[in-house]
Amino acid sequence: MASGEAVLSTRGLSKRFGSLEVTRDVSIDLPRGARHALIGPNGAGKTTLINLIAGDLKPDAGHVLLKGDDITGMATAARVRRGLTRTFQINTLFPALTPLEAVTLAVCEREGIATQFWRNLATHREAIDESHAILGQLALGDVATRPTRELAYGQQRLLEMALALATKPKVLLLDEPAAGVPKDESAMLFSVVAALPEEISVLFIEHDMDIVFAFASRIIVLAGGGVLIEDVPSVVASDPRVREVYLGSARHG
Repeated sequence: MASGEAVLSTRGLSKRFGSLEVTRDVSIDLPRGARHALIGPNGAGKTTLINLIAGDLKPDAGHVLLKGDDITGMATAARVRRGLTRTFQINTLFPALTPLEAVTLAVCEREGIATQFWRNLATHREAIDESHAILGQLALGDVATRPTRELAYGQQRLLEMALALATKPKVLLLDEPAAGVPKDESAMLFSVVAALPEEISVLFIEHDMDIVFAFASRIIVLAGGGVLIEDVPSVVASDPRVREVYLGSARHG
């Protein structure tokens, strides 16, 4: 359960692309252990907000805070080192590597010994043991030594999370982790997310409302780039503004 002061906060984040205001004065707080969902109709600004938090985009106004420290001007890699990580897209990344090799490489990168990785993998016993533990945590232990390209799509998405966990994040950003994953696999994927250690706070984008309401402790609804409502799932579900935003989006294509 989420508790205590915010691990991640945004204050007045805004972003324009030309005359289009994609993110508008967004202020949110993510407590320790949170499992918060970010939802909204197409074009609401969800991925842009994740990009701003992760450092892939620079805001026109506002701030990103990690454990109270202003990280707005930090590069993405520096944010990762401080514990703010988003999932890696691994579908085309090292398809011939096994999950064990890929995660061990990520652990070695974190420890600053990645340049030695290819010399003798067996010498990195601690990194290998940590990688085994991460893969087991994400239900990938049985496929740890299979080439990544042979994994089912849902397993590949879990491997993206494994690579992110190898950075030892305090905050994990997931942009539609179940996209393209068969329905029966997506529930399993999110059960793994829900079971992540409490010291990891999670902010995830997801379109499947069944998954959102099953796994999110709080829901942030974006509309027109701004926060329409943030509350527990039961309150969000009964808010007429949320229904109108989604129905209005459907009516206008």
